Amino acid sequence: MKTFAKILPYLFSVLFLVSCGNADDDVSFDINQGELGKGKEPDDCLGFGENDLLLSIQEQYTAPPSKVSILFKVSDKQGNPISGLTADQFTIYEQGRNDDCFNTISSSESQARISPNSQVFSNNTLLVLDLSNSVLESSLEELKVAATSFVNNVMPSPETESFKIAIYWFDGEDQLHLLNELTSSTAELTGAIDGITQDISSDPSTDLYGAVIKSTDIAEDLIRESNNNSVIGAASVVIFTDGTDQASRYTEERALKAVNEANSNISFFTIGLGAEIDTQVLMEIGKTASVFANNKEQLETTFNQISQRVSEQANSFYLFEYCTPKRDGSGENNLVIQLTNGNLQGAVQTKFNADGFTGGCE
Repeated sequence: MKTFAKILPYLFSVLFLVSCGNADDDVSFDINQGELGKGKEPDDCLGFGENDLLLSIQEQYTAPPSKVSILFKVSDKQGNPISGLTADQFTIYEQGRNDDCFNTISSSESQARISPNSQVFSNNTLLVLDLSNSVLESSLEELKVAATSFVNNVMPSPETESFKIAIYWFDGEDQLHLLNELTSSTAELTGAIDGITQDISSDPSTDLYGAVIKSTDIAEDLIRESNNNSVIGAASVVIFTDGTDQASRYTEERALKAVNEANSNISFFTIGLGAEIDTQVLMEIGKTASVFANNKEQLETTFNQISQRVSEQANSFYLFEYCTPKRDGSGENNLVIQLTNGNLQGAVQTKFNADGFTGGCE
């Protein structure tokens, strides 16, 4: 088990959300079994059976005198992230070298808790808006309302430095324009959106593929920066467009290569508007989730669909901590964390080393 200073990221992508319109019953989900990250299936001796919920361990570490901390993501078997869990929904099982199977560790006696993950986790979202001529002339006001709603829905309250949004826009130029830098301030972001005017762009074309490539590069840089600060970094790229790539500066192949070879900690979402979009291409770019609006009146609803997915993903990461009764000399121990959420359950197994552990953990 690694120390906090050596935390390395590991994240898995989630679901595909595809909508041909904007009503809730237009949404369909593809099953993504997901992964257990750094964990594995629990030992058969526990008799848990098949997981209904997936606990994907991102990182784990120990701290004196005897604290075990595990950062993991929770989703169901359809890939839907699970948020809002509490410590009393988790049961801890440990297996030492003298145990044939696992023993239950009291959550109260071990002072188990869900702790704020801001110390070890950073989530950044890039909202990338198509402000080419067709948008500016026909649907700018609707886009501003939709984008404002997205920010209000995604940004946590109270605001936290561990979750930030930056807004970029593109037209036909070979440049991803910055509208507002990465910030945790909702007011700053909505103010920037409100300030968009019809004369913001000087190139009426659409460099969609360039925007995909450049925003992916920015997301990669953000994750590297988090890693350098010993923080697990995740990023979401949300791209809106009302058409296809017209500038032809970059190829479709290169854009899709950037998405498919991106850091696994990056999620990709796309929002398409109108009849001129290429839904297949947008689904491939938005490999985490894609949604489409038939007309500008549906924009706010489709943005809200994606905002729900972005927000749920960020809130489905949990830093679970407890004080183990294992002490120095007990060596390496197996650990299982089981989650019960209503009539659903899931569990994951890992291990930790108790070298140097003593009493006095709080």
